[in-house]
Order: sequence, then C-alpha cells, then structure tokens
Amino acid sequence: MWSEKKSERYQRQIILPNFGTEGQKKLLDSKVLVIGVGGLGSVSSLYLTAAGVGTIGLVEKDTVALHNLQRQVLYREDEIGQSKLELAVRSLRRLNSDVTLVPYPCFLTSENAREIIAGYDLVLDCTDNYATRYLINDTCVALGKPFIYASIGDTQGQLAVFNYKPPCSHYRLLYPNEKELVALGNTHKGVLGVLPSVMASLQVNEAVKIITGCGKVLKDILFTIDLSTLETHQFRLPVAPQKQS
Repeated sequence: MWSEKKSERYQRQIILPNFGTEGQKKLLDSKVLVIGVGGLGSVSSLYLTAAGVGTIGLVEKDTVALHNLQRQVLYREDEIGQSKLELAVRSLRRLNSDVTLVPYPCFLTSENAREIIAGYDLVLDCTDNYATRYLINDTCVALGKPFIYASIGDTQGQLAVFNYKPPCSHYRLLYPNEKELVALGNTHKGVLGVLPSVMASLQVNEAVKIITGCGKVLKDILFTIDLSTLETHQFRLPVAPQKQS
C-alpha cells in the first residue's frame, strides 16, 4: 500500500525524470537475490535495501573475520566470529522496514540453487569463486532469470548483465574454460578496500534499471574499470544463439 511515508522516504528517486511513483512501486514489488554477503554483497544489499526493493534474498554461510573489515562494510570489530547473514539481516532491517529480507544460511549448491533462485526476479552474483559463478549462470539460464555479475581483484573490477532479454550473452560465453578456472579454486587476491563498493554500487544501478525500465541496461557488454588509473572500457560480448522451438 502506498503512503505518505513512502513518498517522503523515496522522494529523491521519485523526482528523477522518467522514474516517478510508478518506478518506486516497481522496486517495492520486486524480488532480488544476493548471493554472497561479503565485499560485494555487503554493499549491494545495503543499496538495494535503501532503494526500496521489496524482497531481498541473502545467501551466505560464512562468519566475520578480521581481514573482512577492510572492505565488508556491514560488519564491525565486535562482531568477529559471528554469522555474516544474521548480522546483515539485523542491520538491513534497521535501515528499511519496507523491505522483506529472506535469509538463506547456506552455500549455493547444485542441490539448492534451482529452488532458491526460482523465487526471484533477478540475481546479483556477489561470489568469489568460479564454481559458484558457473552454477549461478546455468541455473539462471535454465530458469530464464537475468543476473548481474561483478568480480574484483587488486584495483580492477568487471561488470556484466547476463541472460537479459534473449538473444543474450551469459557467463560461459565470457569464460568458456570451466574446468581450468574451477581448478583454480577461489579468486582471493589483494583488493583495494573501496573497489567492492564501486562495483557493488554498479550492480545495484543495473538492477534498478532492469526493474524500473529507467535507463539503458548494460546488456551483452563487459564493463571494466581500474581504480589505479580510473580507466574504463566496454567490450561487446558474444550472444548465445536462440533455441529453435
């Protein structure tokens, strides 16, 4: 139900050209899944919540460690050792009571991926390993769900919107060598503390555009940025052929 309180809370979005109350209502009616509530996910979940996305699912199994605090801004020193998921839900609920938060205290696996992802309009891939990225890709492709990919390392970030309005690109077309990449394990490396915030903000920006229809979605394009130089590039991605009916 729309209210004066909602008009006040979201007024800075509502007054944007082509956004309006209808755009905000679309956000409030939407369901977005965030997979991983670490560097990327702690920021993306904050901005999705602040923007008024109506239902946000959070998939996370890890606990807070001291080395997380340089970039995972949802967490504090006195919370080390505690569940990231429980802390994230507690903090986000305090930020916006309009939002329904659905916690999934697990890792995404081949056994649960389809059931979890099926209930959402789109997915934010905030993970840090290749195996889970391929799983997200394959599940979203099978279910016809768009997903927003981001990865970070050192001072460099990548962003892409996959499986959006076929014919479209997907993760396997960007990285076809699954066996080789999965063998590398996780993608942990040095990372500038602000980099996850930049890339997660861009993920949320794409999510808002997809949900509201305002703005041009980064469809079938790989966006890259290097924060050490602020150089950005956009590369056209290959598109998967449509299946014949």
